[in-house]
Amino acid sequence: MNKFAVFLSLALLPALSNAEEPKAKKSSMPEGFHELNIGDTAPDFDLIGIDEEKHTLKDYAEADVLMIAFLSNHCPTSQAAEGRLKKLVKDFKGKGLKVVAINPNDPAALRPDELGYSKYNDSFPEMKHHAKEEGFNFPYLYDGETQKTALAYGCLATPHVFIFDKERKLRYKGRLDDSRYADEATVTSPDARNAIEALLAGKPAPVEVTKIHGCSTKWIGKRQQVAADNEKWEKGEVNIELINAKGVAALRKNDTKKVRMFNVWATWCGPCVEEFPELVATSRKFGLRDFEFISISIDDPETIGDVKAFLEKHNAVVSEKLKPSLKAEGRKGNAYVFHEDSSDALIQALEPSWEGSVPFTLVVAPGGKVIYRNEGGVDGDELREKILDYMGRFYVPELEAQP
Repeated sequence: MNKFAVFLSLALLPALSNAEEPKAKKSSMPEGFHELNIGDTAPDFDLIGIDEEKHTLKDYAEADVLMIAFLSNHCPTSQAAEGRLKKLVKDFKGKGLKVVAINPNDPAALRPDELGYSKYNDSFPEMKHHAKEEGFNFPYLYDGETQKTALAYGCLATPHVFIFDKERKLRYKGRLDDSRYADEATVTSPDARNAIEALLAGKPAPVEVTKIHGCSTKWIGKRQQVAADNEKWEKGEVNIELINAKGVAALRKNDTKKVRMFNVWATWCGPCVEEFPELVATSRKFGLRDFEFISISIDDPETIGDVKAFLEKHNAVVSEKLKPSLKAEGRKGNAYVFHEDSSDALIQALEPSWEGSVPFTLVVAPGGKVIYRNEGGVDGDELREKILDYMGRFYVPELEAQP
């Protein structure tokens, strides 16, 4: 099933402060939310795992130390922690530790642009794909349907870790460690590992509670925000301009920090019309990242009104994040109609290896390096995966340090 059939949501970027430092404000928490304190007993759970088996707390009664780690498929901070969590399981194999991961999120409570760091959403079927591809060596359970377990544990974000002793009393809660990056070398305080080592040695955790960093839990109630965002997107304005070969060449050069996806199309082209929703879905997915979708129509310039109507019908609008950069570049939007008679001029300006048929899609990195090219109609999932492979699934310190 196409992963964009249902619009979903996340707090991904550093700009979204509630994603990075979630706080348990009672006014913003859903009914039934309970904050666990040190010494509290682990709440029971009865959840389906990616193995299609039911899992309960008593299934792990033999473990001397039990870690409940709330994770998600979509969150870059959660994804970055996966490698270290797998290593933790491997390092403590046979030593009395059991790690159980739980996805707390409602997939329908994620906006499309909150999926810009992930291949998958947080649905149960996609959990299976994600865990298999990433080689999870621990159970991965789904709580997104009712979120009873997330409420009982007081899950604020993914990742959020709770560590219990043999009597299942809470002895540590907070972050896995102090890094939100994938590179283990960026960790300076392995808080959860320190707590586990101490508890297995019969000692108290050196630090019992830490702040967390990650993506806020996507409670079912956030579906209303997703609906409001969809409505706002559908009311977005389309600005369309004429462009010549010189203008196309300047855009193709891409002397910005953005990844640019070009699509050459026409309203009279059946395959163009058929693939267009996938291009818009791609634009929305990466709407919070340095990415832009530039459409170039080869319709008769005199029918520019019809082209604009088509773009408006398909909600091919510009994200709020992009608007400042467009203004700085002196552009009104990302929709154009090519107005020179020679198609050769367009080919030479955009991509000389292009044979000239439409639709034609070209994705270029900053500086103009080709990431993806396609003539004849894109596979949306393949397109988005190629873009994600280039842009990455994690935050990267070097990139964040750039102005």
